[in-house]
Amino acid sequence: MPHEAIALIAEGLTEGRLAPFLGPEVLTIGAPASVPTSTRALVERLTAKVAVPGRIRNNLWSAAQYIESNRHRQTLARLMEEIFAPEQDINLLHQTLAMLRLPLIVDSWYDSTMAQALTASGQDWGQVQAVTRNGEYEDIWYRYYDSEGRRSTEAEATGWQTLLYKPHGGMKPEGNFLLSDSDYVEVLTEIDIQTPIPAPVKDRRASLGFVFLGCRFHDQMERTFARQVLKRSAGPHYAVLPGEMTRNEARFLDEQGIQRLDLPLAGAALLIARDVAGAQLA
Repeated sequence: MPHEAIALIAEGLTEGRLAPFLGPEVLTIGAPASVPTSTRALVERLTAKVAVPGRIRNNLWSAAQYIESNRHRQTLARLMEEIFAPEQDINLLHQTLAMLRLPLIVDSWYDSTMAQALTASGQDWGQVQAVTRNGEYEDIWYRYYDSEGRRSTEAEATGWQTLLYKPHGGMKPEGNFLLSDSDYVEVLTEIDIQTPIPAPVKDRRASLGFVFLGCRFHDQMERTFARQVLKRSAGPHYAVLPGEMTRNEARFLDEQGIQRLDLPLAGAALLIARDVAGAQLA
């Protein structure tokens, strides 16, 4: 059954009917990552630099808010830039996705590895990243960047072959980070009516299903963003989710109609790459 689903995923990706939704664990495929690959690992890195009260040490967004409030936003941004400065190796999954000319790729972590893979592939692509409204005087939720990292426009983004969407921001090109509680206050207030979701993402998802790779749904924040990106998409949806699930994860998959594949992520990536190569040769 999982291998039959892998074949359907590879076919859907090859034909541009499915969009990848990448989480931080994608960075665990291949060589060891030099940046955090989970929210828990990231909060541990931050609180190793700045002490926070014990009651929030394991909560990324609350710990980030404490650092922002007590040590200034610039301190939080500098720490994130230091943590995510090392470039990661482009792995097999990044390479496979980059060569497919996909209409949409969602990347929910702060690293820039998927962007590097798209650049290396020579494809026509650009990205849209969420931005914090902290210190902004304009009504802004996100910014567009072309493949060279230059600021771009929504009109130009509609013409890109592949759109990379970073719903929590990204390290490059300008260090946009949605991270602290205050970053998310207005976003979560508006997200149910979809205001923070860029129009080209809404347009492209209407004909797509999603494949979750390297994502977990332990936390309400992670589930909320996934739910809102999936809204009004065509389906079907899949998630490579190995091991024991929490009750919240199981409930989320059930309510969203997501088919689970209980396979190791690296193994699933290898199978997807194999089947994609086969589909392209057929």
